[in-house]
Amino acid sequence: MLTDFLSRRTRIRNLIQWLFFAWILGIGVRFALFVRHYESFGATPYVSRPPGVEGFLPIGALVSLKYWLTTGIVDQVHPAAMILLLTFIAMSFFARKSFCSWLCPVGTLSEAVWKLGQRVFGRNFRIWTWLDWPLRGLKYLLLAFFAKIIFLDMPSFALASFLETPYWAVSDVKMLHFFIGMSTTALAIIAAITLLSFFYQNFWCRYLCPYGALLGLFSFFSPLKIRRDAHTCVDCGKCAKACPSRLPVDRKAAISSPECTGCLSCEAVCPTRSLAMAPPGGRDLLAGWRFPLLVMAIFALGVGTGMISGLWESSLTAEDYRRLIPMSRQLIH
Repeated sequence: MLTDFLSRRTRIRNLIQWLFFAWILGIGVRFALFVRHYESFGATPYVSRPPGVEGFLPIGALVSLKYWLTTGIVDQVHPAAMILLLTFIAMSFFARKSFCSWLCPVGTLSEAVWKLGQRVFGRNFRIWTWLDWPLRGLKYLLLAFFAKIIFLDMPSFALASFLETPYWAVSDVKMLHFFIGMSTTALAIIAAITLLSFFYQNFWCRYLCPYGALLGLFSFFSPLKIRRDAHTCVDCGKCAKACPSRLPVDRKAAISSPECTGCLSCEAVCPTRSLAMAPPGGRDLLAGWRFPLLVMAIFALGVGTGMISGLWESSLTAEDYRRLIPMSRQLIH
């Protein structure tokens, strides 16, 4: 009975991951058709542009966020980029770094790769502890680099100038060109990261993803934590072995680490149900479907707020796209 319950929790997360991945894939295909219509000068059928594609513009979203915080003005060219960033930050504060383990398409693929490696070799490998800790810091260094440029080095007028450039207007199109026409260097880097993920759990997420580092910093202050009941815990250590972030779940009363993604893998293997994602004093508050529902509710609330407030659709017109998309490959910021 307990095993069925725990496996059901795992299946719930896997189902949400792959449904969201399919949705993102659909957005990508739809956006490619939208771009193709303008690149072909109307020779292919028109498909409306999906604003959700702006979720792939995290650096621009940070620029938009700072511009909004310093001027009170929301960028109207790619407003969904900032809305999605704020939504994922809210998810991190209220539901740990759940975006990474429940919704992120890169995280989903990365998990699929290391699970495949686990099937092939019967295990995943671990980088030496003395090397693991400094490698973990790389993603925070990358985050600090982008944060310094955007939040310290760029004054408001520079932000406004960037947000008014044709380059920013078609940054989503250039992102599409990057994915469908990768250079040899980009392919080699992605292949290397994929190969490393085959041997090491979530290599990209663990060591290199600055987006995950940003969300982790906000999740550190989340009232929700994996909490361990020391009275019922049998010290089997299964939770620590199952944790993809290699956190000492079996030795802590509560896990506050920004590395915790809220994947509930530790909870899923606990034989005595001594672990729970919960706020202080609310052990059974998020049992069963409640935590997944919380994750999806925050996401739906963020996106819905953007739509209702009019901060979702781009202000660019069909005429703007007819002019800008055919020349997007030549635009250099």
